[in-house]
Amino acid sequence: MLIAGGFAAMTLLGPVIVASTAAAFQAEAEAPVKFVRGTEDVPLMPGLAPVPDSGMVFEATGGRLVEAFASGSVKRARVLEFYRSTLPQLGWKISGPSSFAREGEALDLDFIGESPTLTVRFSLAPDG
Repeated sequence: MLIAGGFAAMTLLGPVIVASTAAAFQAEAEAPVKFVRGTEDVPLMPGLAPVPDSGMVFEATGGRLVEAFASGSVKRARVLEFYRSTLPQLGWKISGPSSFAREGEALDLDFIGESPTLTVRFSLAPDG
């Protein structure tokens, strides 16, 4: 009886769980893309959030200098995987293990700490 009752409960709850999961995925897919603070062309990986009151942005005729920090409960390998697959679609070329280049600019990712909270430093500067 307990097994049958548990099965009946799962049968009834199954569609609710599936619908809730589908709604969560749809909401994430429809959420606007966030960018690393100081940029309009470096997406902020889901799971990372800007670190308040950190970094700097400086724009001059020679190019822009950006230092931004974001942190979250993510692993370094996952961050690298995200940026190594995402940035080339936006015209960035992989130039090192955690470095990218595009149109005279260089972007470096540095990592501070480890799980459960990893901080990523984004450094963008003129290349050269």
